[in-house]
Amino acid sequence: MKPVSEQLEILLGGTAQVISPEELRRKLEKGKPLRVKLGVDPTAPDLHLGHTVCLSKLRQFQDLGHQAILIIGDFTSMIGDPTGRSTTRPALSRDEILINAKTYQEQAFKVLDRHRVEVVMNGDWFGKLNFAEIIRLSSCVSISQMMQRRDFRERLQDGSDIRHHETFYPIMQGWDSVMVRADVELGGTDQLFNILVGRDLQKEERQEPQVVMLLPILEGLDGVQRMSKSLGNYIGIMEPASEIFGKTMSISDDLMWKWHTLLLNKSEKELATLKSGHPMEAKKALAEAITARFHGAEAAKEAGLDFERKFSARDVSSAELPELKIPRDCSWNALELVMATDAISSRSGARRLLQQGGVELDGVKLREPNASVILNDGTILRVGKKNFFRLKK
Repeated sequence: MKPVSEQLEILLGGTAQVISPEELRRKLEKGKPLRVKLGVDPTAPDLHLGHTVCLSKLRQFQDLGHQAILIIGDFTSMIGDPTGRSTTRPALSRDEILINAKTYQEQAFKVLDRHRVEVVMNGDWFGKLNFAEIIRLSSCVSISQMMQRRDFRERLQDGSDIRHHETFYPIMQGWDSVMVRADVELGGTDQLFNILVGRDLQKEERQEPQVVMLLPILEGLDGVQRMSKSLGNYIGIMEPASEIFGKTMSISDDLMWKWHTLLLNKSEKELATLKSGHPMEAKKALAEAITARFHGAEAAKEAGLDFERKFSARDVSSAELPELKIPRDCSWNALELVMATDAISSRSGARRLLQQGGVELDGVKLREPNASVILNDGTILRVGKKNFFRLKK
């Protein structure tokens, strides 16, 4: 193992809050591999980059010689984490959970070293608890403690329901830590309450309490809101290589530096080196590294070349482009053609883009919205700076 000071510098990098760095130091000084826990609930079939922030930190622990514990919440998924929720989550069937759990594991192994991770299902212990044991567990956390949670308080103030089973979720997450004897638990900043419950339960069971390590929430492509499928600002880790690369290249420079830290674990020194060069090169390095993680180096390199052809060299003839189906013998004008792409949401916006020279058909600018256009099979249409289509009859 690396010296403790070096491990601390690496492990504390990119974190939002740690309780406490001194506790982590003392655990590391024992010279034994730490048991580092990350729990995931398979409530959906696919992961996006936001999910990989904690996975990347867990991989750091692995690379430093520590034991990764990945808990698949097959039992807690039946409740669903109420954190940040304004309503009760819909219940999932057991079959849905197990299908998602298998997918989660395979996708998580695109970040983690599968040969150095202990994967456990929390149904292995929750399915064996009797009612007396459940009552004992629930006595460890008071209602007043639960009401300290902002999401629960806001729901009460709004007159929204809080179902009793939801208050069990933090207790169950905390009991996971007891069962795997976690030294460290990873989570997003919204997980502070749940992970602190784990510390309390470990103390009740005469275990040394786990270190709380919270990671920032990853902003999505818009650079404002957390990455979310429902908001449409996400990059799914199973998306095609060209999509991952292209979407990453679309983010702002400010967000790029944060992604370098949270997704690639870049140190301050490494960031300083990147910032000394051109931002575009740093963004390409980010896009290639993220794409390679999920599709391999060769696919990432090809995605980068495809991006160059499409957006930099403007040579899109050999690039992989979405097809725009056009009826045979149709006689559209330029405005109708642009609206058919769905790249522009309003006719006024499409008209303005045309008049500004932002639309090209095989390299020829279309400026007159009402002008008739000749549509041939295979013609390349550009709408704005980044939207390219290949016409297909």
